[in-house]
Amino acid sequence: MNILDFARAFFSDGAHWHGYDGIPTRLAEHIRYTLQALALAAAIGLPVGLVTGHYGRGGNVLALIATAGRALPTFGLLVLLTMTLGFGMLPVMVPLVVLAVPPILVTTYEAVRSVDPAPVDAARGMGMRERDIMLRVELPEALPLVLGGLRTAAVQIVSTATIAAYVSFGGLGRYIIDGLYQRDYEKVVGGATLVAGLALATLALFWAVGRLAVSPGVRRSA
Repeated sequence: MNILDFARAFFSDGAHWHGYDGIPTRLAEHIRYTLQALALAAAIGLPVGLVTGHYGRGGNVLALIATAGRALPTFGLLVLLTMTLGFGMLPVMVPLVVLAVPPILVTTYEAVRSVDPAPVDAARGMGMRERDIMLRVELPEALPLVLGGLRTAAVQIVSTATIAAYVSFGGLGRYIIDGLYQRDYEKVVGGATLVAGLALATLALFWAVGRLAVSPGVRRSA
């Protein structure tokens, strides 16, 4: 059997569509892990990137943090935290957030720094506060690139959240881990196909959000 045959057999098996190990349940778990990690990473990366980009300081520090975050082995960090803290959601979330913060942080910083200074100077001349300038002038202009950073982080989380299965949690990684242990390659291929499909769906979702959230004028100039 080839990969297509394994995938066809997996998705045509009705048992994979029902129960606690069914595709809808595992997909919902995977999406929940992704949303939790992305929300935490955005809560860290967006404000720091916006503030540092606005004031033009800390670029070298952000680059160092991004490099360090990308260099950390996600699976190794998961194992270390699990051995230190025990089994739980925290050891799963920390590596995913560490993976997702750098693209959000650096992209937001660069996006704000690339905003045309003319409207920023005009806003200051009108007496706008610095916070209002960041949120009402710079952020709308920087939004396409900011969404790009969030998109990159979301796809990385979707692809990496399979590690939750290594510490007895659910998600689509359950099919891959269990399939390898049971030598059930239909499960392995099916799980990998679902992860790839979810990553593509994430890209499509951010494309749609960008079309709705970014003004046409900003899109044309981006």
